[in-house]
Amino acid sequence: MGNPTAIDFAAGAPRPGDLNVSWIHGSESAKHNTDPEIQVHAYDEHTFVLRQNMAVNYEAPFMFLLFGNTRAVLIDTGATASTEFFPLRRVVDALVDEWLAAHPREGYGLLVLHTHPHGDHVAGDVQFAGRPDTLVVDAGQRSAREFFGFEDDGGAHARAGVADADAVAGSGADDADGQLARVDLGGRVLLCWPSPGHHSAAVTFYDLYTGVLLTGDTVYPGRLYIHDWPAFVDTVDRLLAFCAAHPVSHVLGCHIEMSRERSVDYPIYTTYQPDEPPLQLTVEQLRELRRAIDVVGGRPGRHVFPGFILCLDDA
Repeated sequence: MGNPTAIDFAAGAPRPGDLNVSWIHGSESAKHNTDPEIQVHAYDEHTFVLRQNMAVNYEAPFMFLLFGNTRAVLIDTGATASTEFFPLRRVVDALVDEWLAAHPREGYGLLVLHTHPHGDHVAGDVQFAGRPDTLVVDAGQRSAREFFGFEDDGGAHARAGVADADAVAGSGADDADGQLARVDLGGRVLLCWPSPGHHSAAVTFYDLYTGVLLTGDTVYPGRLYIHDWPAFVDTVDRLLAFCAAHPVSHVLGCHIEMSRERSVDYPIYTTYQPDEPPLQLTVEQLRELRRAIDVVGGRPGRHVFPGFILCLDDA
């Protein structure tokens, strides 16, 4: 095959992609739903956003597939293990085959990572067992910390599978606090850091190539379930500090639960959401979340705001 042409994922400012998309959002009759089991949207030619069909699972989580020169990463694997009802492996394999047809190279790998270990983000892991040239990193806290190099105090240092600092020299990433791990896909680097609050093992990802910030279930247009209030506040503060120092194209969480009507969400278990807002949030909306945190002040309960709802556990 010869030496493949390397794609330059590091030159210049981040390149925002296309999110002008109508997401599948269920149907009045799940029995008669005609949506694909998985919707695939090309953010750009090297980046794909996937959404699970609500008729298969009401959570309808989003997943993300990013290609680098030597391997791709799939972030989260959805809410269903069954290949019959949720053919994630088949869809990912088809996307990889299509990408490799356009960018031929041998020994191309796949890395499977997660935003956190809740079942609607890890159920499809089993589909990738035994896939050649594939590493599935268990989403549990111990496994994630070992892979990323996160220390018990929330810090991180490069270890196996994670690029060292020289791999992103000149990227503009400020690692002065020693808490950013770097996952290298072959010239395309993700910055990753622990983001507890919703879950103790939660991880945030920032793609230097697109400027996309992947926040999992920490923040998205919906019900933000908070199980550790001080950790959640620290995580949001860190997100804002990061955004102040880095260009962010889009903030992408893993669900849509709000409607376009301000302060109105779709009830849990809903399988038809015809009036959804966009998935993507802005940095200003992160600031709105921080202001909401000040209003709530750690009081348990359900606290409704125009674009999201803070749901706090009892102390």
